[in-house]
Amino acid sequence: MKENDQAVSAVQVGLDSWAPRDVAEPTTVRTTRRALQGERGQASVEFGLVVPLVCFLIWTLVQFGLALNYWLDTTQLANQGARLAAVVGDTDPSGDFKSWVQQQALTTDLRNGTGDVTQAAKLCVSFPSGNTIGDPVRVTVTAKYHWIPFIGAADFNINSSSTMRLEQQPTFGAGCYPS
Repeated sequence: MKENDQAVSAVQVGLDSWAPRDVAEPTTVRTTRRALQGERGQASVEFGLVVPLVCFLIWTLVQFGLALNYWLDTTQLANQGARLAAVVGDTDPSGDFKSWVQQQALTTDLRNGTGDVTQAAKLCVSFPSGNTIGDPVRVTVTAKYHWIPFIGAADFNINSSSTMRLEQQPTFGAGCYPS
């Protein structure tokens, strides 16, 4: 053998002597070395590193879907409120108009301010050009949504508004509910 050559299945015992691997190394050393150099368990470690990221991504998508659902609900609520405000005239639904419309929210989170919605949906009615027949009436619905609560992400407002032309003289005034 040349000076720089090393045998694949042998271990250098002394300065110039070589011995077969099974003679030069005891069995426990070989087993330990093979276990440390092997790739067993690598997939488990990679799985353990990837699973939290995938779970966070799925949770973020679910939270985005909830926020989108709340936005669609506030848009529908604003449209219903504007339509009712435009045609209600002298007919007032049971109780106060603004509280009645706010209670028509599809989710209890928007109605009561529970869950990820940190306050109940706020409904505001305004008359930008006056409140005579033919003038516009604008209904705005705002809800505060807590984005991904377990990491302490910020709250943001979900806003929707709808404007329609008054067809009847309104019997209610501009304002917000709850105030």
